[in-house]
Amino acid sequence: MKVWDPFVRLFHWMLAGGIAIAWLSADEWDALHEWTGYLIAGLLAARLIWGLIGSRYARFSRFVRSPAVVSAYLRDMLKGREKRYLGHNPAGAAMILALIAVIAATALTGWMGTLDRFWGIDWVEEIHETLANLILVLVAVHLAGIALASLRHRENLVRAMIVGRKRAPSGTDIA
Repeated sequence: MKVWDPFVRLFHWMLAGGIAIAWLSADEWDALHEWTGYLIAGLLAARLIWGLIGSRYARFSRFVRSPAVVSAYLRDMLKGREKRYLGHNPAGAAMILALIAVIAATALTGWMGTLDRFWGIDWVEEIHETLANLILVLVAVHLAGIALASLRHRENLVRAMIVGRKRAPSGTDIA
């Protein structure tokens, strides 16, 4: 069943590549690092718009859940009885919001560091680096969640983000 539209898939993989390039170029290639930051900021802006007007499973209104729902889902995960979601599950949705917020803050502090007012200011650079490291932590948790959900639901979620399709819902799955 088609779940992830081409925009969501392209955004996802371009963002992942952009994060990798920004990380690798951080201390060596300033121009590449800076332009990659602008690309990432543009990708985030486009995703925010697509989250409002995009396809069914891309819309924030479709997958963003309350903290209580996320907590209940995480408790079910610990017990090994979480339901399969065709789109983002509540934990995945919370991770998306966390990643968007931290990546946006990283891009913002990076941009601030290019302005005369903030250039060379230690606290701006320190916050930027701390946020960049937090992105790596969130990505690691994101990948662990993907691995766990893939194993538990016997579904290759990486493949789904490449081809855009997942198996149709059945039983107690949430479409």
